[in-house]
Amino acid sequence: MGETKNLWPAERRIAYFSMEIAIDPAIPTYSGGLGVLAGDTLRAAADLSVPIVAVTLLSEQGYFTQLLDKDGNQSAAPTNWDIRGLLGDPHTERVTVEIEGRAVQIRAWQRDIAGATGSNVPVLLLDTNLDENSAFDRTLTQRLYGGDKRYRLCQEVVLGIGGVRMLTALGYRGIAKHHMNEGHAALLALELFREETLRSSCSLDKIGECLARVGTEVRTKCVFTTHTPVAAGHDRFSYDLIRQVLGEYMPQDLLRTLGGEDEFNMTLLAMHLSHYVNSVARQHKHVSEHLFPGYQFSSITNGVHSATWTCPEVAKLFDIHIPNWRQDSFDLRYALRIPEHEIWDAHQAVKRRLVEYVNTRMNAGFDAETFTIGFARRATAYKRMDLLFHDIKRLRQIGQGQKLQIIFAGKAHPNDTEGQDLIRKIHWHMGEVRDVIRIVYLADYDVNLAKLLVPGVDIWLNTPARPKEASGTSGMKAAHNGVPQMSIQDGWWMEGHIEGVTGWEIGPVPTEQNESVNDDGADAEELYDKLEHIVLPLYYTDRAGWMKLMRNCIAFNASFFNTHRMVQ
Repeated sequence: MGETKNLWPAERRIAYFSMEIAIDPAIPTYSGGLGVLAGDTLRAAADLSVPIVAVTLLSEQGYFTQLLDKDGNQSAAPTNWDIRGLLGDPHTERVTVEIEGRAVQIRAWQRDIAGATGSNVPVLLLDTNLDENSAFDRTLTQRLYGGDKRYRLCQEVVLGIGGVRMLTALGYRGIAKHHMNEGHAALLALELFREETLRSSCSLDKIGECLARVGTEVRTKCVFTTHTPVAAGHDRFSYDLIRQVLGEYMPQDLLRTLGGEDEFNMTLLAMHLSHYVNSVARQHKHVSEHLFPGYQFSSITNGVHSATWTCPEVAKLFDIHIPNWRQDSFDLRYALRIPEHEIWDAHQAVKRRLVEYVNTRMNAGFDAETFTIGFARRATAYKRMDLLFHDIKRLRQIGQGQKLQIIFAGKAHPNDTEGQDLIRKIHWHMGEVRDVIRIVYLADYDVNLAKLLVPGVDIWLNTPARPKEASGTSGMKAAHNGVPQMSIQDGWWMEGHIEGVTGWEIGPVPTEQNESVNDDGADAEELYDKLEHIVLPLYYTDRAGWMKLMRNCIAFNASFFNTHRMVQ
């Protein structure tokens, strides 16, 4: 890509829409992997001088601050942040959308993401908290993923329809491609469809003609990425709710043609009106095609932003031995030239920082010489956060034989009672092994905590139920810091795994016959066996072999599983 530096709005060619974006650790407009990936994507776009503008919601109360008591009971508190202090003044331009028959005004704040080469990416954060709006409408950009289906659909009107209108109002008139990051943004395609019918004088009542003429034109302007490998994760709304919220925005027959006959499915809408539909790993492509028979998916495996997720201690090594790595992440393959002991020393430095943090916060008695497992992600049932405790007697046996400590972290959605039960269950199990294995559960997992936890542990553990991990990116962050992964064969690990070279697999490789088969007992047994007989002995008795493994993670995995490659 050629350098674009700071472009005028009219020179931007791509609009990237996402319900959540992790722009900055101090701006809590994200809940987890989807938003973190969006932020990493935009940082890579800035590095590569891609002429892009991003659109998201302000989320003035963030996702939520997680509070945990001693028994693991989760409570949620708003995450208030200094909007004006972090974003400056909002744009003066306003746009209006109609929701439930009411005119809802929207303004936009802006935060620019700076790239390594001097270019930037503007991020527009849409806000409905205006005096002119009703009390309910003022809350629509308040809580990320808060409220019920009505609230969610109203938010998606603001993001998709309001976002397209705001781009026009702010002078972004050269947009050639609209990228929908998940189905939350799919109403943008409907707004483009409406605009095109007005330009072409095509009657919305003539569905066949509209789909042939207008639909073809809209599809050239839209691309769509789905991150969801399970049917329940795709946004769907009843047509009664669609009629209530959208009113006469679009004829019902046309909506049913684009979004599905029984329910209005945002993923179907996005796929019908996009010329390119993308999944986020090779395995996810096959899973998506099973979920939506007859539709064709491409696949571009996710990545992480290398400069963001490499800890300072390791980044200093890269700056010395691989000077161009911030501009070109593929150069990380040259990690093979870094002396192995230097990677070990850098890791030990960040591990000491992590141990000090854990002991200060939790009075846990951790030490930097003990092998440390890290497990941190959204607390929900399919992640199988409790698989490690499947056989308490066996886990205790491992802990009695070789020193071991474990760190857990992760939020459960406030409406996910099963996920909250899982956190309580982890706390219960912690008490069962406390005398032989030190274990902590760190509350309020966020970007700042991840930047300390992921590079500071000795191994990253991932145990999702197959095939429900669309991609996963936390193990990629670990690899950037020389931390190997031990994981179920699903998502990106099916591409990044080389047994004993970049980490270890748990369970069989998914096939057409077994991809949805999950045997907790067999998976746990393999986890225990490898931990006891391969991983821990390698760490404690073959330091040279372990250091070689760490270097391989960087050279083989970090050099490929990054957002520079993904964006290109």
